[in-house]
Amino acid sequence: MKAWEVVIGIETHAQLSTNAKIFSGSSTAFGAAPNVQANAVDIALPGVLPVLNKGAVECAIRFGLAVSAEIAPRSVFARKNYFYPDLPKGYQISQYELPVVLGGKLAIQLGETEKEVHLTRAHLEEDAGKSLHECLGPHFHGRSGIDLNRAGTPLLEIVTEPDMRSAAEAVAYAKALHALVRWIGICDGNMQEGSFRCDANVSVRPVGQTALGTRREIKNLNSFRFMQQAIDYEVQWQIATLEEGGTIEQATVLFDPAAGETRAMRSKEDAHDYRYFPDPDLLPLLIDRQWIAEIAAKMPELPAARRDRLVAEYGLSSYDAKILTTSLDLANYYEEAVASAGRSSTKACANWVIGDLAARLNKEDQELDQAPVSAEQLGGLVARIADGTISTNIARKVFDALWNRDGNSADEIIARQGLQQITDSGALETLIDELLAANATMVAEFRAGKEKAFNALVGQAMKATRGQANPQQVNELLRRKLG
Repeated sequence: MKAWEVVIGIETHAQLSTNAKIFSGSSTAFGAAPNVQANAVDIALPGVLPVLNKGAVECAIRFGLAVSAEIAPRSVFARKNYFYPDLPKGYQISQYELPVVLGGKLAIQLGETEKEVHLTRAHLEEDAGKSLHECLGPHFHGRSGIDLNRAGTPLLEIVTEPDMRSAAEAVAYAKALHALVRWIGICDGNMQEGSFRCDANVSVRPVGQTALGTRREIKNLNSFRFMQQAIDYEVQWQIATLEEGGTIEQATVLFDPAAGETRAMRSKEDAHDYRYFPDPDLLPLLIDRQWIAEIAAKMPELPAARRDRLVAEYGLSSYDAKILTTSLDLANYYEEAVASAGRSSTKACANWVIGDLAARLNKEDQELDQAPVSAEQLGGLVARIADGTISTNIARKVFDALWNRDGNSADEIIARQGLQQITDSGALETLIDELLAANATMVAEFRAGKEKAFNALVGQAMKATRGQANPQQVNELLRRKLG
């Protein structure tokens, strides 16, 4: 049987985090009633002229810097002509021959393997409106409606080379890109609201063949899970079609999550079908080196550099550093917690952020910015574990109290509830003497070689002190008294 190689390229539309649209002053806020955020420019009334939003250009420059790309000193906006009901002008303002960002690369991680995905370009463009096909009310049964709120929303279309060789690589790239655009603050990444949409160009070819196979483009993949499923299905469909003697026709397809399959929507257009030409209403976009330098000076430390620094300065493992840099907010939260707890608690803070905090956020379906426990509060809690004031078990009770807003700090909760760890050796020794006298059977079992009996005695001691005894001291005293 012939062996096949999968070839995938990704086109991503990232909605830029500007308050106004790319060529008009209309709001880009999500969730407004249909057509209330579409002005004369957006609906293409005669005589109106587009005015470029400087903030959208700054977002594009930030992205170019983040992926080590070339920022074009001169780029041109073009008209991409096609006719859809939700495209009022009959063309989309985009960039074609001279995009604002050229080249670049993004590292992806698959297990222990790192790979670089090369970018072809990233260009600015406007979004179209939205066709609504569901029932819009009793007077619209069987009809469609057009909402032009999205028309003119600023997008950065990011196009890769056909570098990926599996659905897993494509998903890893999409996740890395999603994290990056959020990290540098150019896109909120909300896939449910359409802020981050991916199209996957998929083809297959016999192993060893250099020419690319015929590609089919899977449009509007709005979740990583659907991307994995759609590409896997498409690959198997293309291979089966070719092995049965069929041919692949270039096409645009949609993924049906309910059926778990891709379905052809239309034959795929080529660039000449859109009849691109420079938009006569917009001057060429000129970007000087000084402007780029000013934006570069305001860029945050990028994820890879942050990971390396957490390993070098905080002594974290690569695994911990990778998790803590999945978002800029999480990395900042961690470092603020360490600043509160002290540099001797870098690993402990990482454990709490990655473990208890993340688990609680996941359980309650909350984002980090909704967490009731601040980084300073968590650091204060870790500090009390480090100095022996409380045990880890008691700390979890304190964490719960902080989460439920039953106190402003770990110190306040510990003092009010009397949770300080018992470290007085005399008091602990008296308690253990009484414990051994009351549990002669367990003592005999331990001395007969049953280690579980020892653990049971430790449990009895911790229960008797409501978890406030120092576990290490309890272990040491029991071992000594049991001989």
